[in-house]
Amino acid sequence: MSVGDLFWLFFIFSALQPVLRQRLNDAMRARKIAQIESERKSRVILLVHRQETMRLLGFPLVRYIDINDSEDVLRAIQMTDDDVPIDIILHTPGGLVLAALQIARAIREHNAKVTVFVPHYAMSGGTLISLAANEIVMSKHAILGPIDPQLGQSPAASLIKVVEQKPISEIDDETLIKADVGRKAIAQVKQAATELMAGRLPDDKASALAEKLSTGTWTHDYPIFASIAKELGLPVSTNMPSGILELMTLYPQPVRAQGGGGVEYLPVPRQKEATNPQS
Repeated sequence: MSVGDLFWLFFIFSALQPVLRQRLNDAMRARKIAQIESERKSRVILLVHRQETMRLLGFPLVRYIDINDSEDVLRAIQMTDDDVPIDIILHTPGGLVLAALQIARAIREHNAKVTVFVPHYAMSGGTLISLAANEIVMSKHAILGPIDPQLGQSPAASLIKVVEQKPISEIDDETLIKADVGRKAIAQVKQAATELMAGRLPDDKASALAEKLSTGTWTHDYPIFASIAKELGLPVSTNMPSGILELMTLYPQPVRAQGGGGVEYLPVPRQKEATNPQS
């Protein structure tokens, strides 16, 4: 075998390595999902959004809940018998209200129990989906977030406040239009959230919570930890199964080739070492 042959073999192996690694990871995910479904006698659906990096140019591409996601989740729900529980694992910054609401309504209308698992975070549209579940299981430091609509880079509630506080003669037409759309968006999200929580919470509490989450009480990235979610009246548990956390490790965050990631540790459990008493 010549040096040229060795070079081409090395080149082919290097080119195939990412593909083989991805195939192996996909197989490990499928086995883990099947294991969780067998243990919980449920349908497991994952909605996981990681920041992805384009292979050639290296530009970060952040993913959100979109129509493709809602189509896939709805298809999975339709393929599930009405008496089979559904476990949805959410890891998302949010996304389109339309897509999130489609998913939320579908799981709200499922006859069997629906459990949403939030290992790390489910913000905005992810929280809207969570409101439709019978139970929300969060890691101790996982977070939900407000569901107040955003118009471009501006919160709808803030646009409304600008219009209310400034003379109309000093406000441009575009801002007035955005504020009008913002009022409608907030009313629609509030109504949707109230309907999703109907039967899960008393009517007055569901309406009050929907208003708090949708009207700009907090900034859009305000972290609602499990303890706060419980105080708000949501059906939250912190008994996160270890299998869910293990499954999330099979969805690693892609990193750039230069420098790698910023977190490093030995991936093994660590216990306190026993000390021998002095004689």
